[in-house]
Amino acid sequence: MELYISNETNNADKSYVINNMIEFNLRHFPDDLKGRYQVVNLFLKDADNKIYGGLVGEICWNWLEVQYLFVDDNLRKLGYGKKLLSEAEKLAKEKKCEYIKLDTLSFQALDFYKKQGFEVFGTIQNAGRHTHYYLKKDI
Repeated sequence: MELYISNETNNADKSYVINNMIEFNLRHFPDDLKGRYQVVNLFLKDADNKIYGGLVGEICWNWLEVQYLFVDDNLRKLGYGKKLLSEAEKLAKEKKCEYIKLDTLSFQALDFYKKQGFEVFGTIQNAGRHTHYYLKKDI
C-alpha cells in the first residue's frame, strides 16, 4: 500500500483525525475524567442582542482552556474582560476543573491576565516577531 499526504479542506477527514485522537486519549485518562468535554461560549451583548466581545473555549477533562477572549476597543478597560473571565472561572469551578489555561501574545493582554491571577508557565520567542506567553491559573 502506498500512501500520500493530502493538503485540503475536508470536514469528514478532519472529523476522522479529531475523533480518533479523542478515542485514543480516552484510553489513557481515568474514568472520572472521561466524557468531561464542553464547549464554552460567553458573549458580551447589549439589549438589542448586538455583540461586543466574548470568550470562546472548552472544558476538557480537568481544565478550562480559553481559546479566544475579545472585547471591542472602545469597551476595553471597563471591566468586561474581567467579567467574562470571572464567569468562565465560575463555570470551570462548577464543572470541577482544577485550572484554567490560555495564551496571549506580547502585544495583547499579558498584564491583564497576570492581574487576574494567571501565571506564565512558558514562552516562545519570535512568534510573529512577538513573544507568545502560555498562562495557567489554579482554581
